[in-house]
Amino acid sequence: MAEKVKIQVLRYIPEKDPDPFYQEYEVPFRKEWVILDALNYIKDEIDGSLSYRWSCRMGVCGSCGMMVNDIPVLTCETFLEKYLPGPVRIAPLNYFAVIRDLVVETDGFMEKVKRVKPWIIREEEKPAAEGEYLQTPDQLSEYKQYSMCINCMLCYAACPVVGLEPKFIGPAAIALAQRYNYDNRDEGQKMRDDVLLSDDGIYECTLVGECSVVCPKHVDPAGAIQRYKVTGATEWWTSVLLPFGKK
Repeated sequence: MAEKVKIQVLRYIPEKDPDPFYQEYEVPFRKEWVILDALNYIKDEIDGSLSYRWSCRMGVCGSCGMMVNDIPVLTCETFLEKYLPGPVRIAPLNYFAVIRDLVVETDGFMEKVKRVKPWIIREEEKPAAEGEYLQTPDQLSEYKQYSMCINCMLCYAACPVVGLEPKFIGPAAIALAQRYNYDNRDEGQKMRDDVLLSDDGIYECTLVGECSVVCPKHVDPAGAIQRYKVTGATEWWTSVLLPFGKK
C-alpha cells in the first residue's frame, strides 16, 4: 500500500498569473481519507494559499464538488484510495467561471434555478383555520426523488450541452421544477412551462445522460427532462387537436 500520494491541483491566482497551472503536492495516504481530507492536509500543512469550498463533510451541502481525474464528484465522499497509485488531478468544475483555484462562480447557476420558481405556487391559499394541505404517501413518492437535489452542480459539469450552450437552463433546474410540478399542492406548472419549454429549456437536452450518472443523490435529472418532454409534447398536440379544450 502506498505511503504517499501525489495530488496535482489546478491553480488559478489571477493577481499573479492570468493562466491556470497545475501544482503538485505530496500527501500521506490514509485508508480512511477522502479527497477533501487530502486538500485539507495541503492547506493546513503545505500551502495555505490553496482555495476551495467545503462545509458539511457529509454529502449534504453540495459545496465541495470538483473535477477529480476529469469526473465531477463530491470530494467529501470520494475516497482517496480509489485513485491509487496516483497521481490524482483535481480541478474546478467544468463549464463554470473560476474565481480562484478550485472556487467557481455560482451566480449564473442560481439564477437558472430561480427562473423555474422552485417553491409551491397556489392560485388561491385556503384560510389557515382549514388546516394544512394533506398529502398521501403515494403523492409524496411522485416527486420525492427530485427533492433530493443538493445543488452541487455536478450534473452541469458533466453535461456537454451546458458547455456548448451556456444559456441552457440545465438538468438540476429542470429536475427541481419537476419536484414542484409533481407536488399535488402546487398549481404553478404553467408558469414554469414558460421557462422550460422555451428555446433554452428542455429541448436543448440531447439525452447524453451523464447528469444522472454523476448525481450523488440519484435524482435522475435526465429522467426528469424526458418526462417533461413527454408532457410538453402531449400538451402541444392537445392544443392543436383540441384548441378549445376537451368537450
